[in-house]
Amino acid sequence: MTNNPYGTLIRDGLWTNNVAFVQLLGLCPLLAVTNTTINGLGLGLATILTLVASNTTVSLIRRWVRPEIRVPVFVLIIASVVTMIELSMNAWFHELYKILGIFIPLIVTNCSILARAESFASKNPVPQAFADGLFMGLGFTAVLVVLGAMREILGFGTLLRQAELMFGQGADWMTLVLFEDYRGYLLAILPPGAFIGLGLLIAVKNLIDKRRAEHSKAPIGTEQPVGAAT
Repeated sequence: MTNNPYGTLIRDGLWTNNVAFVQLLGLCPLLAVTNTTINGLGLGLATILTLVASNTTVSLIRRWVRPEIRVPVFVLIIASVVTMIELSMNAWFHELYKILGIFIPLIVTNCSILARAESFASKNPVPQAFADGLFMGLGFTAVLVVLGAMREILGFGTLLRQAELMFGQGADWMTLVLFEDYRGYLLAILPPGAFIGLGLLIAVKNLIDKRRAEHSKAPIGTEQPVGAAT
């Protein structure tokens, strides 16, 4: 454990061990619902709440759960949390809930959530488990929002389309029309567009990591041999 475990948790969740970019988990809902920014944000917030609540609960009870039953107990906790989130969204964000559909209850089967409960929350104190869930969720949500924004711009020529689904009536002003009389690019909002967009984002991340690694290994300066011509 490093001297600053929370700094490590932030870096891992947002970049180094990002759920979507590095672990490549939760790709089914990520690719399915990210045809608009608002859809991606809605699913991302639900995932953050699930990760934070399940990690915190697992950490709280970790000393009382027997090893042979820990996985069923973790799944039960996650399912309970997702059920509460699903009912809340159905009550207060009904139109958005209908659009996200089956992918809200399917959060239960998201491998990243059970993986964090098993590999981290069950072995660490509550504050660190809470931070791990928060930043892993934020990293996943960032990918959902960026991918959704890319596909929405190309597919509809807008940004924050149907903002009223999340922010209520009167939030129509938040929708930005980037291209007037735009006929749309159909591929962007179809499943192949999701795969292509995610692939491009992963490629950009890998390129950034490569450049950073090369920069960190590059010598500060080179010495000229004695007597070399100036």
